[in-house]
Amino acid sequence: MTEHHDVRILLPQRYPLLLVDRVLELVPGESIVTIKAITGTEPCYAGIPDGAPASRYDYPKSLMIESFGQSAALLWLDGRAPVEDDDTTLMFIGARDYRFTGAARPGDVLRHEVRLESVLADTAFATGRTWAGDRLIATVTTLTATRRPVRPAA
Repeated sequence: MTEHHDVRILLPQRYPLLLVDRVLELVPGESIVTIKAITGTEPCYAGIPDGAPASRYDYPKSLMIESFGQSAALLWLDGRAPVEDDDTTLMFIGARDYRFTGAARPGDVLRHEVRLESVLADTAFATGRTWAGDRLIATVTTLTATRRPVRPAA
């Protein structure tokens, strides 16, 4: 299991966009299971007025996709810290057939199950599911990410 302080070493994102709290399982080059706890104090809920309907507290789908993508990045990195002289960054390219079948709200814990399908050159392809407790709330057929130089070649 990888704790949050380890996740911070592996990913460049920081508050409020570091959206993985812990790695529960990692099979390098194959699969990863991560969690992200949703709280009512997340910045996305700051402007919701008292008395708003419960549906206003649905966790934003864009943040759910970002959290899944960060989980995929951890899988691609195989749980290894970035190399200091590696002048590349991981970039999300897109997702195909991302389907939401439910919602998550404060108090829920998202569990992302990600499988690395293939890596071709500097591009990775992953699939997976997101759960809130025992409820399947999202599936993705293909998430695509790439590794690109931070600075253009001279």
